[in-house]
Amino acid sequence: MTNLIDKLQSGERLDADECAGLYDLDLFTLGKFANAKRQKLHGKKVFFNVNRHINPTNICADVCKFCAFSANRKNPNPYTMSHDEILKIVEKSVAGGAKEIHIVSAHNPETPWQWYLEIFKKIKEKYPQIHVKALTAAEVDFLSRKHGLSYEEVVEKMLEYGVDSMPGGGAEIFDEEVRRKICKGKVSSENWLKIHRLWHEKGRESNATMLFGHVESRQNRIDHILRIRGLQDTTGGFNAFIPLVYQRDNNYLKVENYPGSAEILKTFAISRLVLDNVAHIKAYWATSTINLAMVAQEFGADDLDGTIEKESIQSAAGAKSASGMSLRNFTDLIQTSGFVPVERDSLYNELKIYDN
Repeated sequence: MTNLIDKLQSGERLDADECAGLYDLDLFTLGKFANAKRQKLHGKKVFFNVNRHINPTNICADVCKFCAFSANRKNPNPYTMSHDEILKIVEKSVAGGAKEIHIVSAHNPETPWQWYLEIFKKIKEKYPQIHVKALTAAEVDFLSRKHGLSYEEVVEKMLEYGVDSMPGGGAEIFDEEVRRKICKGKVSSENWLKIHRLWHEKGRESNATMLFGHVESRQNRIDHILRIRGLQDTTGGFNAFIPLVYQRDNNYLKVENYPGSAEILKTFAISRLVLDNVAHIKAYWATSTINLAMVAQEFGADDLDGTIEKESIQSAAGAKSASGMSLRNFTDLIQTSGFVPVERDSLYNELKIYDN
């Protein structure tokens, strides 16, 4: 333990055994070191963007046990939006100041690949200034399997049709035994990493996520984070890592030991300490609650995601995020917490610092 503390103080990279040992440290020791690293990188800045999440369909070929969004017996309200409906939402969001449109769908077997991709081109043609973040690796894998396209062909089509960056969804937990329990049939961990590698090799950036707090172990989390670190060493293409807190309502995954706030904050702090090559740790407030996400800013996180405007996936499972949050509420909350709000674009270029 003394050697681990020494390495944390010196800032040396931790090996796998040392990373696992971080969970044995008390919360405030972890917080002290994670906050020091966060402040060295970003000072008191808390980043966010003005964005809109759109989920164009909830009809899904997969049955992930943790999901409350896809249409099933627990959510018997299937829908698929038309492109015109999506464009009307985008128009309203752009008028309200949104700079990013974040589009993630279920894996709808009833739609052609053009339905997924052509909407991005339509958005970019009408609003060329808008950043389109779209298509998780799980969606890329689904389109590849459903339509007989290679991953390379799907990635090329994403670029052709106007996708600017990829979200990190579909990663869940990389351990394949856990994946068989919670999302059997979904993209494998190996292929998730392969798809992001291909995207990075095109000179584009993406996020990485980890869904935790369900049936995984602490060791599974460490393994997941280390795989992200390994790919980042090679490509440098991840701009943020997002530990997503599992939402337990309206799904088929029976979780008895839901993590408390201390376990959640430990996981944020460990993410910051292990991922020495990823610039940003995002506390996505839609899964952690806005209050805990703000506390996480003192445990290694430096980002809250964005105003969202409307959110369907996490709120279907119990999160209080369905209507997003106003820009004023965002900046007020950050400032009253002793931080400096920084509005960013999707690639972390600073757009506005709210310093009073």
